[in-house]
Amino acid sequence: MIARPKIDMQEATRLTRAGRLGEAMALLRGALTPAPSPSRPAPSEASPAESSGPDGRAIVDMVPPSPGTGETWTSPGPDGPDAAPAGRPQAREAFRGFLDRLRRPHAPAGDTAVPGRSDAPGPAPAPDGARFDECAYTDQAGRRTYKLYIPGGRAGQALPLVVMLHGCTQSPDDFAAGTRMNELAEEQGFFVAYPEQTRSANASRCWNWFNPGDQRRDGGEPALIAGITRQIMRDHPVDPARVYVAGLSAGGAAAAIMGAAYPDLYAAIGVHSGLACGAASDMVSAFTAMRQGMAATGPRRSGIAVPTIVFHGDRDTTVSPVNGDQVLAQIEAGSESLRTKVSHGAAPGGIGYTCTVRTADDGRAISEHWVLHGAGHAWSGGSSAGSYTEPRGPDASREMMRFFQQQRSPKA
Repeated sequence: MIARPKIDMQEATRLTRAGRLGEAMALLRGALTPAPSPSRPAPSEASPAESSGPDGRAIVDMVPPSPGTGETWTSPGPDGPDAAPAGRPQAREAFRGFLDRLRRPHAPAGDTAVPGRSDAPGPAPAPDGARFDECAYTDQAGRRTYKLYIPGGRAGQALPLVVMLHGCTQSPDDFAAGTRMNELAEEQGFFVAYPEQTRSANASRCWNWFNPGDQRRDGGEPALIAGITRQIMRDHPVDPARVYVAGLSAGGAAAAIMGAAYPDLYAAIGVHSGLACGAASDMVSAFTAMRQGMAATGPRRSGIAVPTIVFHGDRDTTVSPVNGDQVLAQIEAGSESLRTKVSHGAAPGGIGYTCTVRTADDGRAISEHWVLHGAGHAWSGGSSAGSYTEPRGPDASREMMRFFQQQRSPKA
């Protein structure tokens, strides 16, 4: 038996935050034995931001790329969230610029969109007869709160349900405001649920799509999201044949996992700027997948292809656009004789797109792939009232709902 060195996750996190990513990656691979550091606090004194999650899992908690820092994620620095990273003066200035954008009252569009903010105004007030309730779900995997939008004027009707998974640093209110999905739900008549990730599970409120324990059925975060879905179906008049899940970035990766793990529950999925199920298995491979994509190794669907719509900006420097291709490759694996139709267009705001539709012989759409030309890491067609939005692009929320409404679960 080959003895494997014990990986010190606290030291790996410290090195990452200090900007010494190469050493951190080597340590995680077991190739480096770090020397004791006098500045390193004892385990009992480690701050929450410098520790792993409550179950010892790694936490992806880095500063996103920006026009100042280029295409790479950077460390927030060893002295807390307001400290500039060590290294060149221009890196420190870029980090200060990132913090300035973080504190602005409105998010700029496209590649300069900023993370979720505590001062975000939130979604528009619910109209008369509608509600936006705060709820909670608990099972053996843990507890999560969620917001549920209930449209007005449709009491007793069996309506579709859309589960929306927010991105890192976002909240249900922020995500609802940015996607304007509540307004669309009121217009078309469907429920919208927004599960909320906790800081105790991930310091940046990311869904832990890169952890193997959160990539499988009936375990970890997939079990919690599926439990929330089933709780809503039990408590409200939901049409079980029209239940869908979508997400942005880490939430998009989580949506891909939900489609892979629960093809009997969700009739279709939407992945905006996300990654395929199984694209990563730890913190190191997560950064690699985000930067350049990786061959997904997620669970097979046993012949069940859950119809999927993908949106991805071709200037996304946070999650490489190749990940959108890999989401669809995983979905379409095993599907034979797919027909392809390609169309081009531009939204009124000026963002152009290429839309590729793949259909089966019976005319059923298996996938749609929207490549957004000139767009970055942001929800296309969203509102600047929320974070990570690109108002100039085609309306991803409306196009997702059009695609979803064409799909029915065969097992419902």
